[in-house]
Amino acid sequence: MTDTALVQRILDGDVEAYAQLVDRHHDRCARVALRILGNREDAEEAMQDAFLRAYRSLGEYEDRERFAAWLTRILVNQCRTMLARTCRTESLFVDADPCVIDVASTAGWPAESAWCELDGALQRLPADQREAIVLRYTDDLTYEEMARITGAGESALKMRVKRAFARLRELLQEVDNVGH
Repeated sequence: MTDTALVQRILDGDVEAYAQLVDRHHDRCARVALRILGNREDAEEAMQDAFLRAYRSLGEYEDRERFAAWLTRILVNQCRTMLARTCRTESLFVDADPCVIDVASTAGWPAESAWCELDGALQRLPADQREAIVLRYTDDLTYEEMARITGAGESALKMRVKRAFARLRELLQEVDNVGH
């Protein structure tokens, strides 16, 4: 059954059909949220909030053919809100970079341990670059789709991805130099 058909069933009163949509999009949303936020607990909270917001707004949703993109936009906005809140809160209490995480705490969910170095470097990127990389390569979106989700222009997103790759190269080289 397509997302469009499930959305229609939900709007017709079949509340249980929403569980199918959640199941269908859970893993993809988990990857996106984890890579943007950097830890499992925040990713789970962002996903729960995003799925709840999507459910509550389903009646206002117009382009039922693009449910995945619409849900991703809600999730990305929720991740942005959580990052802003986390950075504000932690900057009040800790004199450190609040947006750098302990990658070991993310191992096994859903990233595999082989990705820990990359995830660690990813978390050290500025939030806008990390978001662009995640949407482009974790969620496999086109720049046009990314622009609709983020509100940024396609050329700005291409530049963010380019800068993110350059910075990732530097960060991974640092890790490699420390390891050898």
